[in-house]
Amino acid sequence: MPALRASLRRSAMAERWHDEPWAKDIWWRGKTTRRKFLGLSAAAAGALGGGMLVPAPWREAFGQAKPFKIGVLQPLTGAAAAGGKTALVGTQLAADRINKAGGINGRPVELVVADYESKPDVGRRKAEKLLVEDKVDIGEGGYLSNVCIACMPVFEEHKTIWMIGVCLDTTITTSKCSRYVFRPFDYAPSQAVAFAPYLVNKVAKKWHVVYLDYAWGQSTRDAYVEQIKKNGGEVMGTTGIPLGTADMTAFISKITGSFDGIFAIMFGANAVTFTTQAYDLGLLRKARYAGDGAVAESTHLPVLAQKVEGFVGVNRYIPVLTKPLDTPAHK
Repeated sequence: MPALRASLRRSAMAERWHDEPWAKDIWWRGKTTRRKFLGLSAAAAGALGGGMLVPAPWREAFGQAKPFKIGVLQPLTGAAAAGGKTALVGTQLAADRINKAGGINGRPVELVVADYESKPDVGRRKAEKLLVEDKVDIGEGGYLSNVCIACMPVFEEHKTIWMIGVCLDTTITTSKCSRYVFRPFDYAPSQAVAFAPYLVNKVAKKWHVVYLDYAWGQSTRDAYVEQIKKNGGEVMGTTGIPLGTADMTAFISKITGSFDGIFAIMFGANAVTFTTQAYDLGLLRKARYAGDGAVAESTHLPVLAQKVEGFVGVNRYIPVLTKPLDTPAHK
């Protein structure tokens, strides 16, 4: 009986998520088979499964206008959950802004959110459901490159546009390019071309590259190896670490040899784990530390503290930052 009562309480909480304060400005309809509170900040909002979201204040203004249904694929649980949740909030803010401005040709934007659990097979199934059952007009999202690659054939089969965000694997817009898949975003080679000259001329000459051993990490590794060598540097070795590895000490302890730079291709909890353990094992005290900008995101700094001191990273430049950042000091 106690277990049953606990189960009922959890079920009631799930059913009432749209009444919670964080969801007060979100309109919801339809049934979902899996809904959980995402545990974001008070300003954030989200739902798992096939929940349809439209900002409430403007829904009535659209009357009976048929909405544009956007299927949103993000990793809201699993190894990439932190990034997926942040991406979902960004999508919701965009939908809110569009609907507040009158929608698209008088039609509202409606989000159908699906959690692919940071798994390629789940992503493919969720993409199929969005297209076949939820009948979305377009897809958006991604985050993990291996999931993006797994889902691309689904959108191509159904001849539906998918706007990818974040997935940086090189093959998405080269060898695996699809007329139905677009990435309005940079990718690994463009970052390597921009960053490698600085790495070789200002940071270190001999590098060991550590990467997450899946599609994004592998293609990014290849891009940096090529560009470091092209700019006169050397790559003394590479080490791949499986995505989601909780204890990386076995991999880090095998990184030996003559090098003066460590380049990390990491993000999220993986980046925090690698940086912490590499520092504790003394690796970061024998070489300069650089890598993808996702290693030292602002959310990581309170945890990493002095362990990430001196890190040199590359990240995107957003034009809106021109005024506060375009100073002689920053240049």
